[in-house]
Amino acid sequence: MSPTLVEIRQARECIAGSAIRTPLVRLNVFDAPAEIYLKLENLQPIGSFKIRGATNAMAHMPPEQLARGVLTASAGNMAQGVAWRARELGIPCTVVAPDTAPETKIRAIERLGGRVIKVPFERWWQVFQERAYPGVDASFVHAFDDPHVMAGNGTIALEILEDLPEVEAIVIPWGGGGLTCGIASGIRALKPGCRLFAAEVATGAPLTASLAAGSPQVVDYQTSFVDGIGSKTVFPQMLKRAQALIDGALIASVEEVAAALALMAERNRVIAEGAGACPVACALSGKAGGGKIVCVVSGGNIDLSKLCAVIVSIGRKPDG
Repeated sequence: MSPTLVEIRQARECIAGSAIRTPLVRLNVFDAPAEIYLKLENLQPIGSFKIRGATNAMAHMPPEQLARGVLTASAGNMAQGVAWRARELGIPCTVVAPDTAPETKIRAIERLGGRVIKVPFERWWQVFQERAYPGVDASFVHAFDDPHVMAGNGTIALEILEDLPEVEAIVIPWGGGGLTCGIASGIRALKPGCRLFAAEVATGAPLTASLAAGSPQVVDYQTSFVDGIGSKTVFPQMLKRAQALIDGALIASVEEVAAALALMAERNRVIAEGAGACPVACALSGKAGGGKIVCVVSGGNIDLSKLCAVIVSIGRKPDG
């Protein structure tokens, strides 16, 4: 099931003090097909929205569960959210990460005191399904398929509507679906006429294929600098939620995401990771339509050398 408005409002109280209320700012591009706004989750203490869901999920665990420590499967951002909260609570944290995870995110997890176990991509995806890992006796915090995680993410919807009541569309990165379904649950309860889109990158867009087919599909996943989203398939239960909540999925090419990333750095001095730039790329292309559009910049945990390489690769540099 998806979180209710009551649960999202309760989550807001649970995460206060760990997650911050992030700003909503206008993208400084005035010849775009829409009036684009940026919800800057890259400014969270861990550089990602994941601190919201992780904090709320752990707030609902009984003390005896937390005492065992926590385990999560993550390419980096959810791991940082869980590790951040675990450090605040003084409990151990173990992270199962794919061997393709960026080193900048792995180092950040370790700085927060998390223990990282690297495994091949297929084995990593299996941990999401099993919600456990051999030899680790800890309480599992799922990165997306958890009502408490989605409720924590849904607090973003409350902030968007308070800051921009006249919003006409929201574009949200789709990784596992917890961010999209959490925000969409809040928006559907408070402003059902608002258009809601999931954003995917062309190198891994299983939601688009699954929505078209009406069932979970497996796609050809290719690694790129857009590492926070993209996978081979979708969880059936997440697809079911998406079918009930959103208006569709949009796809941006890696090149479009790179251009959007550079544009945000140039015009707004915003550092985003690929996943966070993907909604902006979709909005700039006109795929989300016109009017007032909010793009959720989900995170900013990109290695600076990679950021520079992306900017150089498209032949532009930020204003100096």
